[in-house]
Amino acid sequence: MSQYDDVLNKKAVALRYDENKDAAPVIVASGLGYMAERIVEMANENGVPVYEDNSLATVLTQLDLGTPIPEELYQAIVDIYAYFLKYTPKHSREEIEAAKAEQAAREEQQGENPET
Repeated sequence: MSQYDDVLNKKAVALRYDENKDAAPVIVASGLGYMAERIVEMANENGVPVYEDNSLATVLTQLDLGTPIPEELYQAIVDIYAYFLKYTPKHSREEIEAAKAEQAAREEQQGENPET
């Protein structure tokens, strides 16, 4: 299979869930081929976690944008959300480490120059 065929077979779906607005996650983007690649690229560029499940993507790409996911897929989506509870985007980890280093430097400086 060529790289071209690989691209054409890609599928991607983006979901949104607002517990105050939605009864279930809603499909906000869906695409095949190059559009699927672009959806994944945009997610990666914005620190949005990406989960690969070709079977689930196949089912979800058949639904219209703005459609809540069907009840039959709730468990699959819950499993994915649970997986992402442990996810920390790379840039967030870097920000956390920088904040820790800054805090340690401040504490060290305060130890050298205690206020009287």
